Amino acid sequence: MKTTTSIFTVLALGIGFATAQAEQPTLKVCSAENEMPYSNKDGDGFENKLAQYIAQQMGRKLEIVSWTDPRYFIRDYVDKGLCDVVMGVDHGDPRLYTTVPYYRSGYVFVSREKDGFDLKNWDSEALKKAQRIAFVPGTPAETMLRSIGRYNDMFNYQHELTGFKSKRNQYVKYENDKLVNEVASGKAEVAVLWGPAAARYVKAASTPLTMTVIPDNNKRSDGEKVGFHYSTAIGVRKGEVALLEQLNKLIRDKQDEISELLEAEGIPLLDEPETALSMN
Repeated sequence: MKTTTSIFTVLALGIGFATAQAEQPTLKVCSAENEMPYSNKDGDGFENKLAQYIAQQMGRKLEIVSWTDPRYFIRDYVDKGLCDVVMGVDHGDPRLYTTVPYYRSGYVFVSREKDGFDLKNWDSEALKKAQRIAFVPGTPAETMLRSIGRYNDMFNYQHELTGFKSKRNQYVKYENDKLVNEVASGKAEVAVLWGPAAARYVKAASTPLTMTVIPDNNKRSDGEKVGFHYSTAIGVRKGEVALLEQLNKLIRDKQDEISELLEAEGIPLLDEPETALSMN
């Protein structure tokens, strides 16, 4: 049986070596100032912890470069050389080089255990009867809610979730903990969220919640497939080939330890498709 060192042990060993770190090369990571559960300025997100682990494994000192608006940070930070890498990007994002995936996950239905909903897919009766379904606009959830005829029913509720802020010329954020808590409190019957965004709050909810991974075989009313499973990678500034190769090797060598951190977060992990594995 393979023996691995706990990622949490490795992270703990990094504390107290400030003098040694001062002599190390730096790994500059672009990180959101307040986009939990991924990252924040205090380093509480799971991507913060993963970035720390990656830097330690590379023998580099971690430097966080914070951004506040996700619409422009690649243009204004990565492309300008203010940071080297970005955690948690879609595998194959054309704006960057992307590493081999370090995890694959999916969107989930979140509901209360006591309600006993049979939420296997978008044909589930609970979705037809629910008075309120919490979701983030612009995601596959919106596409399928339109397809099953429930989007317009949720229009006012979606504006309520953001305090009726206008999207015009500003970034309107949907808080993941709030959407999960809408279900826990009974204000909504179901939430549809990206699994890694929901997992921490599902675990912490005072009301027992169920998180069900949505199948990846959904189709719109016109027959076009709507994807619900995606692979996540580290984004590297274009031109940094050596750094990309170093990160690819590290991910392959330390996949067990990386998965340990993600599983501790409660993130539902899925197998990579064979086609994707053969390309990496």
